[in-house]
Amino acid sequence: MPADRKFEITDARGGAALNIRVVTQAEKTEIVGVQEDGVLKIRLMASPAGDPAANRELLEFLALRLGISTDSLEIVAGESGREKIVSFEGVTSEQLDTLLSAE
Repeated sequence: MPADRKFEITDARGGAALNIRVVTQAEKTEIVGVQEDGVLKIRLMASPAGDPAANRELLEFLALRLGISTDSLEIVAGESGREKIVSFEGVTSEQLDTLLSAE
């Protein structure tokens, strides 16, 4: 991820939170990048966006990418839609920024 990205990671009680927009029915699950509105866009192979399988895929992908347990992640808003807020328990905004920036 480029250092000049516009998305915002916010510190929350017990961890950090991140706005994510998901696109489903992709050929592979991947981070696409940051949109103009500052939301991190992620493609998922699952379908549709509000389906429990898609939410699981998102959390498992993020946990694997960040090297943390899925138990540390929670969709705190937008569980049934494309726009989501994901909480990362025990992870600071700085740590999340570093982990997402690593290739």
